[in-house]
Amino acid sequence: MTQLSTFFKRRWQYLAVLLTLCALAYFAVQHWLGPQVAAEAVQRRDFVQSVVASGHVESPHRVEIGAQITATVARVPVTEGQSVMAGTVLVELTPAEVLAAERQADIAVLQAQAKLRQLIEVQAPMAEQALRQARSNLDNANAAYRRNQDLFKQGFIGQAALDDARKAAELADAQLRSAQKQLETTGTVGSDYAVAVTAVDQAHAAAQAAHARTGYASIRSPVAGVLIARSVEVGDVVQPGKVLMTLSPKGSTQIVIAVDEKNLHLIALGQKALVSADAYPQQKFNAELVYINPGINAQTGAVDVKLDVPLAPEVLRQDMTVSVDIEVARRPRALLLSSAAVHDADTGAPWVLRVEDGRAVKVPVHVGLRAGGQVEILDGLHEGDRVLPITAALQAGQRLRVNSAAH
Repeated sequence: MTQLSTFFKRRWQYLAVLLTLCALAYFAVQHWLGPQVAAEAVQRRDFVQSVVASGHVESPHRVEIGAQITATVARVPVTEGQSVMAGTVLVELTPAEVLAAERQADIAVLQAQAKLRQLIEVQAPMAEQALRQARSNLDNANAAYRRNQDLFKQGFIGQAALDDARKAAELADAQLRSAQKQLETTGTVGSDYAVAVTAVDQAHAAAQAAHARTGYASIRSPVAGVLIARSVEVGDVVQPGKVLMTLSPKGSTQIVIAVDEKNLHLIALGQKALVSADAYPQQKFNAELVYINPGINAQTGAVDVKLDVPLAPEVLRQDMTVSVDIEVARRPRALLLSSAAVHDADTGAPWVLRVEDGRAVKVPVHVGLRAGGQVEILDGLHEGDRVLPITAALQAGQRLRVNSAAH
């Protein structure tokens, strides 16, 4: 009875020792087999490298609307954010002053035309009549001078009378030449006629300018677009040079983004991009890179880039925030691996730990494009190879077991 009791007491001790030995054996085997880790399989598929940036919508140019005359605002028939067509009245000014100036200019034209008619209808005939009178006076003076010469030779008059007759003839001749010049100036090639015609032309030009200034009382949209700013109200006194409204023209739309300078070597003119507005992330549209600023912002380390949008969606608004995905390279059927599995990827000697016969083997690789957490493998691996992530913290040559659930 005592031996049986002793056996039962030791049985638990034997069982404990056996369990301990089993546990030690299990952990020894696990240690020998190595840790169980997840491995990534190298895959082959189409690969696109892209540069992602954010920016805003912007028209290639904005039209600043202002007044060309000083006047009081009578009416503003449009509102900020409104779409307008070319020729739409944006601001109406009180036209009283410009209308008065227009009337004065029209009257000045009539006055100049009246002076020209007076020259043709009155002064020219009077000059012609004065010429005929001067010619008649000269004939009479010459005849009297000849008679006095005969009388002087016969001794009937003295030298003084003859000199008076000669002077009268010379004066009549001078008056004839003056009348001829006066008639010439009133003719179509004369100076008085030219002055009168010039005065008419000047009056017409001034009237045209006055009529144009009258048109300035209605400020119209030069192109179709959207009013994105307005700083004028009824009753304001506006002056030339003051911006009253800002118009974003319809048609061309551009996206302006800031690209990190480290990606400058990847972008080029003509590259395609996919854009989405932050307010409408599901509505994506195409764009094309058309401009790269030659300078770099020293404070942000970014380069300003512009993209044209050939078909802008209706929801797009001026200065709207957008996200841009620029396609910079494409590789069909590329060999791809997660960037989280490539050691020293930014150095000249990248490498990976590949699973071979239950061990981690260090393999140097040659990498190509990178995007979206993926790396293109140009050399060193094959499709289907299983590679360990950097987070596995294993050393080359170490035994391991691949998790069967890992891909």
